[in-house]
Amino acid sequence: MNAKHFIAPMPQPAGTPVFEAVDITVERGGRKLLDEVSIELRAGEILALLGPNGAGKSTLMAALSGDLPPDGGEVRFTGQPLTQWNLRELSRRRSVLLQDNQVLFPFTVHQVVEMGRAPWRRTPLEDEDPEAISWAIEAANIRHLGNRRVPTLSGGERARTAFARVIAGRTGALMLDEPTAALDLGHQEELLQLVRQRADAGDAVLIVVHDLNLAASFADRIALLSSGKLVTCGSPETVLTESLLTEVYETPVEVIRHPVTGRGIVLPRREA
Repeated sequence: MNAKHFIAPMPQPAGTPVFEAVDITVERGGRKLLDEVSIELRAGEILALLGPNGAGKSTLMAALSGDLPPDGGEVRFTGQPLTQWNLRELSRRRSVLLQDNQVLFPFTVHQVVEMGRAPWRRTPLEDEDPEAISWAIEAANIRHLGNRRVPTLSGGERARTAFARVIAGRTGALMLDEPTAALDLGHQEELLQLVRQRADAGDAVLIVVHDLNLAASFADRIALLSSGKLVTCGSPETVLTESLLTEVYETPVEVIRHPVTGRGIVLPRREA
């Protein structure tokens, strides 16, 4: 993926809270999917949500993005209650990639990426559509797919097409739910390098991942969840510890240091 040309954002200074959850609770069927969680997503950073299955990662992202109103507490966007923003206004300020991004209709790759520009219709920024679409297709490394119909693509090709749609919107916040799940090693690296560039350009990036080592390599902060509660939030060095991960994931792990970067590498502890 090549992020040439487009840089933009920087609407707010790096470190400024963009989305804030204040003691939010989400309940379904008498069960708390989120239990009084408070967290903030800041401009110019990648915040990774980690935790075992059912920890509440996708639910938290949905609540922060405005797709799932919390049953208690409040979500704020740029200091104002999220409920004061209508969907069109939000869609111009944050882009969301859901875990399930299946496209069942036979749209072409170009048509799907073009959908990312829908919020800008009938605005002056509609003039940027051709450039934004071309940039996103190039950045996601899918130009060679041409006019292929999305249902004919492989899982990885569909994932990259969905990611291109999200970044074509050129919003100041990206919310990505397991964007690397269907990607091979090389495309995982390319996608997360591009996500890193977007954060460096000023975007606020929230990413849900299962791969602890990808989070260690690319995230500025990690929020660790378990059973709907926020266990801790901080730098990869402070969150990815053997004792904490062993407790949360209920399996013994060890953390070793990469000989070049010094970043932690998380491995399951196995008998020789």
